[in-house]
Amino acid sequence: MPPRPGLSLALAAALAACSPAAPTVIDGSSPQRFEETVAQARADLPAADRLDFDRALAGVPARRYADRDPDARRRTTFGGQTAAQVVEDYRRRAR
Repeated sequence: MPPRPGLSLALAAALAACSPAAPTVIDGSSPQRFEETVAQARADLPAADRLDFDRALAGVPARRYADRDPDARRRTTFGGQTAAQVVEDYRRRAR
């Protein structure tokens, strides 16, 4: 039987669709992208981790009272991280 390139492509596409989606990376480049990606990243988490994720995000302005723009600090702090990384860092700091 001759090789069937169409079948190979269909099989590869089916396997790719079955793989888990990559976690959302928080984008701190603008306030709008930050809010969008934070919501998406939060949805990636199991329910048990979401409270710690929310606490981590809320705790950033408290770290530096002199910040004139705590939202910019939040974007800088969490931009480039996944929700799981945010939770892991929060738990490590909370010990």
